[in-house]
Amino acid sequence: MTFSRGTVEEIAAALAANGLILRGGFSFGDDEMAPAGLSGAPAKSVLLIGQAGAAPWSHFQRWRERQARDIANPLDSWSCEVIGAVAQEFGVRAVSPSDRPYLPFQQWAMRAEGLKPSPLGILMHPAYGLWHAYRGALLFEDEISPPEAHEAIHLCDTCVEKPCLKSCPVGAYSVAGFAHEACLVHVRGTDGAPCRAGGCLDRNACPYGAEYRYRADVQAFHMAAFAGTVGILPNRTET
Repeated sequence: MTFSRGTVEEIAAALAANGLILRGGFSFGDDEMAPAGLSGAPAKSVLLIGQAGAAPWSHFQRWRERQARDIANPLDSWSCEVIGAVAQEFGVRAVSPSDRPYLPFQQWAMRAEGLKPSPLGILMHPAYGLWHAYRGALLFEDEISPPEAHEAIHLCDTCVEKPCLKSCPVGAYSVAGFAHEACLVHVRGTDGAPCRAGGCLDRNACPYGAEYRYRADVQAFHMAAFAGTVGILPNRTET
């Protein structure tokens, strides 16, 4: 298959059926250790796949209701199934951020979209703020021509108050990094109920991309995954 601009647009349309979008891409240099493509030969190009806001949520929930209630890592499983089907249709290899050994998804994303990390570690997007994600990637053994990445405005550089470092009651995020254990203990404890119900207070304090902010039930799902209780299916009244 020749991967023309039209083919890339067809891939984007196939992903859109499940609320996913293309998040940029690039060609690997001749001197890079590129991952293997579908045949096992080194890939020449990659397209990142992800979401803006919580657009895939309704698609994921419909899929989730057909699965066993105790399925492990359901969002990863759904992403792999959906992206894998698109990869099969177009004859390319699909990879996931959860694959082992881990692939450098954050570095790929920064290269593909010109983004930089926020103080929380999440890449800051000039439109979506902190409310976006990367769900997988497609590896091509042919050259493709994705839109050229341009360095994006890094909104964190213009943010003086840094509310994302001041809203957590246990100070989980700071200039020193992320205090994972302190955060986990808090989220699992009695005082962590607001975090479990509505998401990370530091992340929600960020003023950018508010129109893409995940709904409370979506954030509760992700917080349950962090706390280790993601197998619980959200109540129908929360959809």
